[in-house]
Amino acid sequence: MTAAPESIAKTIAGELARRIVAMCYSDLPEQAIRWAKIGILDTVGVTLAGSVEDCVRIVASVEGIGAAQGSSLVFGTNRRVPALDAALINGTASHALDFDDVGESIGGHPSVPLVSAIMALGEQVDAGGKDAILAYVVGFETESRIARAVHPYHYDRGWHPTTTVGVFGTVAAAARILKLGEAETAMAFNLATSLAAGVKANFGTMTKPLHVGHSARSGVLAALLAKGGFTAGKRAFEHPQGYFNVFNGAGNYDAAKVFKHWADPLDIVEPGFGLKQYPCCGSTHPAIDAVLKLRCEQNINADDVTAIEVLTNPRRLPHTDKPEPRNGLEGKFSIQYVTLRALLDGRVVLSHFEDVAVRDPCIRKLLPLVRAGAHPEMPTDSKEQFAAEVVVTTRAGKKLSARVPHQICRGLANPMSREELWAKFEDCALRALAPAQARPLFEMLERLDGVVSVRDLTDAIAVRRDAFPRMERTKVG
Repeated sequence: MTAAPESIAKTIAGELARRIVAMCYSDLPEQAIRWAKIGILDTVGVTLAGSVEDCVRIVASVEGIGAAQGSSLVFGTNRRVPALDAALINGTASHALDFDDVGESIGGHPSVPLVSAIMALGEQVDAGGKDAILAYVVGFETESRIARAVHPYHYDRGWHPTTTVGVFGTVAAAARILKLGEAETAMAFNLATSLAAGVKANFGTMTKPLHVGHSARSGVLAALLAKGGFTAGKRAFEHPQGYFNVFNGAGNYDAAKVFKHWADPLDIVEPGFGLKQYPCCGSTHPAIDAVLKLRCEQNINADDVTAIEVLTNPRRLPHTDKPEPRNGLEGKFSIQYVTLRALLDGRVVLSHFEDVAVRDPCIRKLLPLVRAGAHPEMPTDSKEQFAAEVVVTTRAGKKLSARVPHQICRGLANPMSREELWAKFEDCALRALAPAQARPLFEMLERLDGVVSVRDLTDAIAVRRDAFPRMERTKVG
């Protein structure tokens, strides 16, 4: 590995590179390793579940994508393709169901920009389980610290930080897997500023998971190009027409936050991330929890309800206030739909986001009863970023309410048990794998730090069939 020249070392990309190259597995605290394994395990599960979705099949059917043989597994198949194609397809699959974890610092989904890239490159270079864990932690730290520098303005402006920031986590993870030096890593970061993309206007469509596939592929591409000697500007973050000023605008970011308290503690340890219990947008989860709490405590009969009011932080509403979802994808981003589903069924599960479920006549009849709005005690700048209150009005005119305080899914304060992790993983994995494959894979992921080769892991993930060759490829022109 080569050190960065002085001209690069004094830049943001150069300082990121220096810190990333210096991080070692032996320096990782036990909690970081534990949560990295959980994050990778959960992401593998949701990627398998997403691998059978239409958006993934369409991406994989485009002529030229996945057509060549390579070393990297396409989840949901037994095929191996070039790493760039695997990162694109698997990255899209990982976010197809919006069932992946949520991070407070990134303001999005921290694991999906990382795992598909780590797996794809890990197979290519025959990385070990500890290499994968280190790459994940390094990537998590990088994307989280850059996110702190640009939020909340970046999110409110309409960018999708999972990818517009997550791409830099991918670069960091890829650089570690490829064992790049400081100069190469810095160049990969600078290059990636031109590859960052994703706007919230496309939430609730197939394009949102494509954001992740594109981001994962872009991060891998940046690292591979830098390894080959490709060049980019040396100050692509801080330049007047660089990443910070273009994406946020002058005065709307604090670049110093990238390095403030770097790895002290690691962001994966504090504040960490939360696992999703429900396969829909994390911004809707507090409302689901509130209505489930109300349902349990008050024994509410849906036939006795005349109105449902969902009050939450106004920052949650631009992408979830969808009173009339038309299909399963839009249902994932409709706080009205998921609240009603939770009230009616006492749970929110994958089958609720099939198109037929969203179009159920009973649901369509009751959706007008649900109104969403900003909670007067949860201003945009409050600590109650992920919180909600649900107020149900009965036919007798009685108002029943339940409130859930700030909580991002199931994280450090309220972790999933091993049994709950397995239940979610099994439900996801069995959408693509044979029943006999799921449990051994789960246990292998639990002991990832003892896995000699990522190839052993992907051998366990590979299915015994292959759907994609039967797909009619979409030709260009």
